[in-house]
Amino acid sequence: MGRLLASALLFCSLLLLFDASFSHPLCIDSTAPLSLNTTLKFCSYNASSCCNSTEDLELQKQFVAMNISDSRCASVMKSILCARCDPFSAELFTIGSTPRPVPILCNSTISANSSQSSQAANNFCSNVWDTCQNVSFMKSPFAPSLKGQAGLPVNSNFSKLTDLWQSKTDFCNAFGGASSTASVCFDGQPVMLNNTEIPSPPLGLCLEKIGNGSYLSMAAHPDGSNRAFFGSQQGKIWLATIPDQESGGALRLDESNPFVDLTDEVYFDTQFGMMGIAFHPNFAQNGRFFASFNCDKAKWSGCTGRCSCNSDVNCDPSKLGTDNGAQPCQYQNVVAEYTANGTASQPSLATSAKPTEVSRIFTMGLPFTSHHGGQILFGPADGYLYFMMGDGGGTGDPYNFSQNKKSLLGKILRLDVDNVPSAAEIAKLNLWGNYSIPKDNPYEEDTGLQPEIWAYGLRNPWRCSFDSERPSYFMCADVGQDRYEEVDIITKDGNYGWRVYEGPLLYTPPDSPGGNTTPSSISPIFPVMGYTHSDVNQKEGSASITGGYFYRSMTDPCMYGRYLYADLYATALWAGIENPVDSGNFSSSKIPFSCAADSPLQCSSLPGSSLPALGYIYSFGEDNRKDIYLLASSGVYRVVRPSRCNYTCSKENVTSLASPSPSSPKSHASQLIDPCNNVVLLFSSLLLLLLGFV
Repeated sequence: MGRLLASALLFCSLLLLFDASFSHPLCIDSTAPLSLNTTLKFCSYNASSCCNSTEDLELQKQFVAMNISDSRCASVMKSILCARCDPFSAELFTIGSTPRPVPILCNSTISANSSQSSQAANNFCSNVWDTCQNVSFMKSPFAPSLKGQAGLPVNSNFSKLTDLWQSKTDFCNAFGGASSTASVCFDGQPVMLNNTEIPSPPLGLCLEKIGNGSYLSMAAHPDGSNRAFFGSQQGKIWLATIPDQESGGALRLDESNPFVDLTDEVYFDTQFGMMGIAFHPNFAQNGRFFASFNCDKAKWSGCTGRCSCNSDVNCDPSKLGTDNGAQPCQYQNVVAEYTANGTASQPSLATSAKPTEVSRIFTMGLPFTSHHGGQILFGPADGYLYFMMGDGGGTGDPYNFSQNKKSLLGKILRLDVDNVPSAAEIAKLNLWGNYSIPKDNPYEEDTGLQPEIWAYGLRNPWRCSFDSERPSYFMCADVGQDRYEEVDIITKDGNYGWRVYEGPLLYTPPDSPGGNTTPSSISPIFPVMGYTHSDVNQKEGSASITGGYFYRSMTDPCMYGRYLYADLYATALWAGIENPVDSGNFSSSKIPFSCAADSPLQCSSLPGSSLPALGYIYSFGEDNRKDIYLLASSGVYRVVRPSRCNYTCSKENVTSLASPSPSSPKSHASQLIDPCNNVVLLFSSLLLLLLGFV
């Protein structure tokens, strides 16, 4: 009985996974689509595609070699060849596990139950036959031998569809298919799934408070456990145990006993501090972790490095003047490596680490006292370290560092910290520390770029994340100047426009000692989401975006797949959704939020309001279960199921087959409506039938 129930639950899990991933883009080789910087010249796909420019050229050569004289047929055949580039080509070119040489052509006559309107919309297979049946072309992809019909004549040179197939019915039975909830077919256009309307935004986001500390960074423990690291701006990192959902517990950490204390090195002030932490993907084996922070040359002898204002970028430090009493490059951006080795029998068991640097990965002096960025992340697909760097400060980026390809300011850097060259090689390459350059960084194609640069044209990227379901979606929030706060999808060699643009708006800097960049000279990538300063309840006229995550937990199934972000100062949260999936077209809505009445730690409310008093929303976090956290000045908050705040979510099932105890978390299965409950009931009924009870 136990085995049968386990089988039911396993089948249910697989069914849920299939249902959740059905509309997920996937190429024929089971890889994720590529993010495109420019539109493919032949196949015309943009935003994302399963083809790169080389493969696009190969398809063009194949098309030319077919030598199709009829223009209408040529257009149809081009679309069929280019379907291989469709982000959903894995669905189009596969039946079961059998790959096909051509996509499944939409054919409404396959389904006897198709309505007249759907037949009109899904008769592409008939159109192919009607358009091309008597047109001769070379190397037809519609050879009947592909379907095992060797009796029909096959001409390896010029042939017509009528030479290969006896009738339209035979042709469409072989190459056609209907679109349904279990499959997709090709109608001559790029596949667009779930494209009927933008889903309604969730009715609200429910939070619980599980910690009183104020943290700037959170990193899930790489060992996959229910632990996470929390870093403060002052320079301490704690290892905490995260309570189960609905257990009534709070974060377990000892404030007096941090995992590591770097406050002797970190310079802390409003705009300064420890800005990021990152744990090596193999931390559980190698014990390596990294901290990104600011230091003050006047207070720490280890704070040494080149100034970002130098002759290479046409900047003279002596002309910068003082900024808030600080000398140019008195403050530095530092990324340093540390180790947990030697503090436990194995790194995954370590509860403390040594505060001594193992290696200085990066140091660079800052021209002004703001816009330092500083977040660090390991890419989930490539294992490289991404370092977010602000434009260095000053109103309007006066020295135009963000657009200067020789400057590392206003950029996202991509570094290899696993293969460090010798000191002589580092000096020869004029690197800023102990790292090497990934071979596929964009400087190989864009020779004007410094080799560390992955993307540029940013003002102050504040909190970036990789989508745990689609690692190619690298999202960054970029803080605006006066008018617009933005969210960008970061791509290789992408230029995000600052200071020519502030979000989608043209920007005119008040001072330009570093020269200007004209709008016509760049191809900016505009934000996919964002808001104007007038959209928020401003505090002293301020607005500053805080980037978040794609929500991938099933704790709140109505939030699944939406990108959460917030404003630092305002009592505002947004949820953005891409529609259709993988299109790059996002819409976002403000989301009401409140605190659960049974929150483990009491949530205070804003005066005269039911909104929880979060204070400043510094950052977001994600644990190994994909639950999302808000790191605020008033504490740590976790997203919980909506019904705990009396929000209605049609996808949430607040009942379960077996009522759990109040201290035990609900399983994923108990939070979802059909099909799981029906599957379990079906298996239970079958079991009773087999045992003779019914």
